[in-house]
Amino acid sequence: MLTVLRVHLPSEIPVVGCEITPYVLLRRPDGSISTDDVPESAPLNGYCMRYKWYRNQGDQRVAVCSVHPTEQATLQCLVCLKEKVPIAKSYHCTPRCFSDAWQHHRSLHDRAKKTVNENGTDEEEVFGRFNSSGSGSFSTGLSGVAPNLVQSPGLNNGPIPIYPTTVAEKNGETWSEVAFSRTYTPTADDINHVLKFECVAIDVETRIPVGNVNTVLTSRVIPAPSPTPRRMVPVSGDLLGQLDLDGRTSSGTFSVLSYNILSDAYATSEAYSYCPTWALSWPYRRQNLLREIIGYHADILCLQEVQHDHFEEFFAPEFDKHGYQAFYKKKTSEVYGGNPNTVDGCATFFRRDRFSHVKKYEVEFNKAAQSLTDVAMAAGQKKVALSRLIKDNVALIVVLEAKFSNYGTDNPGKRQLICVANTHVSVHHEHKDVKLWQVHTLLKGLEKIAVSADIPMLVCGDFDSVPGSAPHALLANGKVDPLHPDLAVDPVGILRPTNKITHQLPLVSVYSSFARMAGVSPGLEQQRRRMDASTHEPLFTNCTRDFIGTVDYIFYTADSLSVESLLELLDEENLRKNTAIPSPEWSSDHIALLAQFRCKPRIRR
Repeated sequence: MLTVLRVHLPSEIPVVGCEITPYVLLRRPDGSISTDDVPESAPLNGYCMRYKWYRNQGDQRVAVCSVHPTEQATLQCLVCLKEKVPIAKSYHCTPRCFSDAWQHHRSLHDRAKKTVNENGTDEEEVFGRFNSSGSGSFSTGLSGVAPNLVQSPGLNNGPIPIYPTTVAEKNGETWSEVAFSRTYTPTADDINHVLKFECVAIDVETRIPVGNVNTVLTSRVIPAPSPTPRRMVPVSGDLLGQLDLDGRTSSGTFSVLSYNILSDAYATSEAYSYCPTWALSWPYRRQNLLREIIGYHADILCLQEVQHDHFEEFFAPEFDKHGYQAFYKKKTSEVYGGNPNTVDGCATFFRRDRFSHVKKYEVEFNKAAQSLTDVAMAAGQKKVALSRLIKDNVALIVVLEAKFSNYGTDNPGKRQLICVANTHVSVHHEHKDVKLWQVHTLLKGLEKIAVSADIPMLVCGDFDSVPGSAPHALLANGKVDPLHPDLAVDPVGILRPTNKITHQLPLVSVYSSFARMAGVSPGLEQQRRRMDASTHEPLFTNCTRDFIGTVDYIFYTADSLSVESLLELLDEENLRKNTAIPSPEWSSDHIALLAQFRCKPRIRR
């Protein structure tokens, strides 16, 4: 007989758009204990499971803050209503919450106005004037929230239930059936309502339940938190101001994103205790990450810390729906002793309508270490060196052919190739020699590709190295100063002689473009304040409670590519509102980097 032993939910707070799959512990007919699904369509020895989801229709409908979704709203932006912004985004819990979100609100209004092409009352008349700090008095644009709300049609960002809705009266409460499956994804109609999951084993022939009906209740469903949109800042030519990401790339240009998305295996409450557990859960984070990444409209995506099972089951099929082809390189597992499915790696995606695949190279630094020690070390040294060098890190290199026209080239008939390297150099800070050796090994491999073809190159990833470190110096300058303190750490002699730690690729870090660009604009000046004046790198790309600094980069060959625009950097104070990231708004402890490039004309030799 099939019986249910226990049911519980993976997260205490359900979020719109994030799939809920309850854990159902079953005793199978053979006596074994399992969590495997036994749907009605696939009976097991004459038994199957019946699942139902209900929405509580009797609980009071209240508005929640669009910024802090666990807080009840007390203020509403009337301009949002006028410009037909989804109503859920118009609510705030306090005047301070609203003033902090003022810049975000302006972008929402501008986008909505552009969409519907409406003109209306000037915003200043509705909001009142804000001083330079962003605070100010609120005028008639802020109203008390009505006790009964009407759901805006524009807020319905979830699928329409395909099941007939029935109403069940139980214990004086009214429940409406919304689904008949084990998994359920809350929609906008569920916001602020409690959901109930019900499961029971049934006899296939009699359709009679076997044992007790098991139920579990969720908390009230909240809308998905919405982070402040990031815009593209032009850094080329005489363009000033900012460009919306929705504008897509112009002819002859392409965009590249690099993002360490934080593997689920590392996203623990112990490591990120400041982040709510529901916001750390993978069902929530994967939807939030997907929504963010797709919103950047990048032509090439370089993601790090992508778990093998998540690549296969989620990212590859989801990005395929949006027109991307995928490549993946899982880390080797000589050091890692956990579940093989949870090993992370590097994933590279490219838009099929803009590029075609030419070649792929996979770099395993463990193999490179083996080759190095076989050639250069005696048997006694080899074992010690390998124990230090083996870190399981990898790199994924793909060569792509552009399908778009490369404006400005003097040889339009020749193929336009792009080489993109994606890596995560995850090495303990005490092993500076290993970190530098891995970066040098990757660059020497790219040099070989550069010799074989006239090809622009991009080197993307999380290098686990701050600006000014030896790996960063090697990437940016092509060499490392012999007196650099990092070179003092070399217990197995892998960096000797130090004058060989070089490369010939003309690499430049994309975000240094902010520092090099002549000209003044509000957007550019704001970004320069978020840069380090001495290194010309962002102040941070990784922001946790215990560390803030830059470890992620996109480097490009400056003789063959020019930077057109860059994704704006984030403000530390803004991120620190939730202590650090990850947070409900941002689902990784890193921020995404994005650059738009144009291929330079080839010079006839």
